[in-house]
Amino acid sequence: MIYEQRTYRITPGKAPEFLKLYEAEGLHIISQYAKLAGCWVSDSGVLNAVTFLWAYEDYGHRSAQRAKLGADSEWQGFVPKILPYLVHQESIFLQPAAFSPLD
Repeated sequence: MIYEQRTYRITPGKAPEFLKLYEAEGLHIISQYAKLAGCWVSDSGVLNAVTFLWAYEDYGHRSAQRAKLGADSEWQGFVPKILPYLVHQESIFLQPAAFSPLD
């Protein structure tokens, strides 16, 4: 397994709106292509950030699933709705250590 830690910095004060929209209109779409391991809102450090942790079998699986997601017309219609909330985004790939409870 690999995990993608995808962090979005959101326009200050807009994280609740972003999360409500994402949950209502986007989560069911992306969940067809990736497994959500968690979602967090920052409380310290870089503020106004929402971090998702997505699970994939490996890099090849992630690439194939992201290609399918990008081609999904429902996702293509959703993305323009969240773009006004985004200030910055970052993607980090994580591989669990042998003793990690997430494998």
